[in-house]
Amino acid sequence: MLYQNIMIMARIEDFFIMDNAVTGVTDEDYRNIQDVVDAVDAFSRMTYKSVYIIDYFKKNFLYVSENPLFLCGLSASEVKKIGYNFYIDNVPEEDLERLLIINSSGFYFSKDIPAAEKRYYTLSYNFRVINTVSKKVQTINHQLTPLKMMPDGRIWLALCVASIPTKQNDDTILMFNNRTHEGWNLNLESGTWKSVPYITLTEQETQVLKYSAMGYTTQEIARLMFKSFDTVKGYRKSILEKFETDSITEAINFAMIYRLID
Repeated sequence: MLYQNIMIMARIEDFFIMDNAVTGVTDEDYRNIQDVVDAVDAFSRMTYKSVYIIDYFKKNFLYVSENPLFLCGLSASEVKKIGYNFYIDNVPEEDLERLLIINSSGFYFSKDIPAAEKRYYTLSYNFRVINTVSKKVQTINHQLTPLKMMPDGRIWLALCVASIPTKQNDDTILMFNNRTHEGWNLNLESGTWKSVPYITLTEQETQVLKYSAMGYTTQEIARLMFKSFDTVKGYRKSILEKFETDSITEAINFAMIYRLID
């Protein structure tokens, strides 16, 4: 699929809101968080996912991993250098407008959450990026969570992870509390968040999902669980119905987002 890149009027400032204006960060503060950046870099070397850190004080990227998925044909150092212009240059216009809405809605959602609790929230959604060289469009799943906060709860650094989505046309925008397992979906038209019913899995369904994530077939799972083939098929059917999806791969992805499986 090819996409004709269109020049738009978005500005870097559009990604930042006054309610999260970060001030007073010193050079000493940056030296003190180098161990955190090093830990993120170590993690990025063990995953195919693209990892980067947003710096809301400098309004730039503090760190960008070498994983190519998110880089759009650029090097990690190039993406880090251009910062938020990366979105403006490499995201289709309609997706960029959507990103701006998601960004502001996410901040307004979290502004009244106590600082000690804010770290448990993750924002997940899909958007498209355009490869600088091939001009090919690719959909990625993007997750963002606070990494470092100011004493008043404003987010200084955010950890972002980009991966291949299990469902290309999924427009779900999910805010999720990793501790309480509460979730909220964003309605872009109204700008409101709606609570998502908590999904519960039986012990057997959880086991089927775990084995499926490990690559076992239904027949192999039946043998491992000492169940009949039809029984395991029944568990899989129940899982798909609960997640309202057509594939076990999508169900695994949702279960990981909701932290229902390790």
